[in-house]
Amino acid sequence: MSDQGRGDAAGEANPWTVGRAEIRYDNRWIRVTHHEVLTPAGTPGIYGTVHFKNIAIGIVPIDAEGHTWLVGQYRFPLRAYSWEIPEGGGPHDVPPLESAMRELVEETGLVARAWLPLLEMDLSNSVSDERAIAYLAWDLTQGAAAPEPTEQLRLRRLPLREAFALARSGAIRDALSVAALQALELRWRDGSLPPALGAVLGPA
Repeated sequence: MSDQGRGDAAGEANPWTVGRAEIRYDNRWIRVTHHEVLTPAGTPGIYGTVHFKNIAIGIVPIDAEGHTWLVGQYRFPLRAYSWEIPEGGGPHDVPPLESAMRELVEETGLVARAWLPLLEMDLSNSVSDERAIAYLAWDLTQGAAAPEPTEQLRLRRLPLREAFALARSGAIRDALSVAALQALELRWRDGSLPPALGAVLGPA
């Protein structure tokens, strides 16, 4: 059977032909499928894909002093500690902004009255279909964080310019965090941020 899939904006057809597909692993968060395929060159091959059951959500909160928050946690797949923007997953049937609001409160205790979509991206698109959305959040009120029982998080408040530097230097390695911080820095430098944020951050 031919799997036409989703073409790009130019209308390119899917050059892969999928024969047999078999689910090899399935849990609450991911599904791993083994595909037997014909490659774009017409040769037989295999392809393993990971379907993510949630959208990755990231938030860059900005307070009235031009500071933001990073969340530190040990990442099991990497066997390493990671500093990141507040992040989490949102079900596909829930508006992403609703999930972002929930994640920000859970991880930092912050409630934001102003929100702006910052970017959308595909994560590790050679093996997975995971999508990510990042938001800016400001006009903040501090409350109590409520992380999930399985999470062991540390919070760090720091000047946003310092967070930009950490992303540029490689001290922050998480893909969504780096992309969101660099996208925000570009908007700050080209003057395209909302006036309220531009006034807080000042000139680039």
